[in-house]
Amino acid sequence: MKTYLIFFLYTTILNYCFYFSVSSSTPLLLPLSHSLSTSKHSSSPLHLLKSSSSRSSARFRRHHHKHQQQLSLPISSGSDYLISLSVGSSSSAVSLYLDTGSDLVWFPCRPFTCILCESKPLPPSPPSSLSSSSTTVSCSSPSCSAAHSSLPSSDLCAISNCPLDFIETGDCNTSSYPCPPFYYAYGDGSLVAKLFSDSLSLPSVSVANFTFGCAHTTLAEPIGVAGFGRGRLSLPAQLSVHSPHLGNSFSYCLVSHSFDSDRVRRPSPLILGRFVDKKEKRVGTTDDDDDDSDETKKKKNEFVFTEMLENPKHPYLYSVSLQGISIGKRNIPAPAMLRRIDKSGGGGVVVDSGTTFTMLPAKFYNSVVEEFDSRVGRVHERADRVEPSSGMSPCYYLNQTVKVPALVLHFAGNGSSVTLPRRNYFYEFMDGGDGKEEKRKVGCLMLMNGGDESELRGGTGAILGNYQQQGFEVVYDLLNRRVGFAKRKCASLWDTLTQG
Repeated sequence: MKTYLIFFLYTTILNYCFYFSVSSSTPLLLPLSHSLSTSKHSSSPLHLLKSSSSRSSARFRRHHHKHQQQLSLPISSGSDYLISLSVGSSSSAVSLYLDTGSDLVWFPCRPFTCILCESKPLPPSPPSSLSSSSTTVSCSSPSCSAAHSSLPSSDLCAISNCPLDFIETGDCNTSSYPCPPFYYAYGDGSLVAKLFSDSLSLPSVSVANFTFGCAHTTLAEPIGVAGFGRGRLSLPAQLSVHSPHLGNSFSYCLVSHSFDSDRVRRPSPLILGRFVDKKEKRVGTTDDDDDDSDETKKKKNEFVFTEMLENPKHPYLYSVSLQGISIGKRNIPAPAMLRRIDKSGGGGVVVDSGTTFTMLPAKFYNSVVEEFDSRVGRVHERADRVEPSSGMSPCYYLNQTVKVPALVLHFAGNGSSVTLPRRNYFYEFMDGGDGKEEKRKVGCLMLMNGGDESELRGGTGAILGNYQQQGFEVVYDLLNRRVGFAKRKCASLWDTLTQG
């Protein structure tokens, strides 16, 4: 194993230090923009909540579609993070959704048709033209098999009309027998794409023979996706072949926004090659108490790690074990399906950048809500009228300062608990004032019911959404097979890293 150089970045802005342990090459910093900052459409909080909750539910339920092997993709203006990439000899960049819940990089290609996209916001960049340097991927390539859900290359080459004797002798690996188009489905849409190979350009790094999907037709989705999952076609997996120190570990720090576009004008940092010393001590909880001593703050801003679970059915997912959730001082144990993954690939909690809200099994969700409501509902009137239109529950009318109980996620591991900031699970906004209803302040719990355990059997047990990940640096350590969380001021972190 390479010797890692440990260096420290100190800043008075953050008022704490954080540690990078990297190989001889420097980590690569890339900006993530939130779709709120690029959208030209203004929406009310209720509309954004309803849209995001509907997309989160559709994406989660797609994990359990019995006849669809591929995962859903993120499709919600106002809920996802964009990364810009340049592929081929073209100097123009294309903006794609960052998605840790899938393992394919694809983007719209000219000529491009998006069916049922009339109500969709315009993409931040127009469809791309394939570069003259782009080449087709052969039907016998392992990448082609991966795009077709591991269908044998012999079958794929037969579809591509490769002669039988060529199939038997392994001579179909030419551009004359390209990988057949593949179908990919997500929450409320789908696409058909072809595989191509070309160079990927990132700041200071160029990756040759990068494989990506080129889609000429999609249903209800005009924007492509950069898959960051654990599969062979994901961006980190392909990057690791060229630069292992960049592809084997990465992190992002999502700027807290509360659906306010003004809060996401500065980018969220994405750090490729973000290594943390494996011997770093696990600490108890992470929070944001400004009254703590410098030493206490230092400990609270170290990473809390939990091990990745292996999923035999969906090996590209970042699944972890959730032991329980605390509301105030009461710890509510998680069901067995969230603690482990069974032999059929069911269970576990997926850490997902492409789903907005955290989804929990119904019985567990109801227990969490019941405890939360017993503390908040006895003081504040239930906003029943707001709940259907927002897609969130429970909601309350806030006529005075509300005391919201702390919410802690208890992951597997010694002291691997994460205290969420209040804004990550309780959203406050103004509703009414349209002449029909009095304008009132409302607060909603930002967790969602994912359905009965019987319905979820064989699929993902729960999802940790990107809304609950805001204000944390989340590191995906692929070498050591663990996910880490550390409290950060993400906008300030970007400023510090770019100035340092």
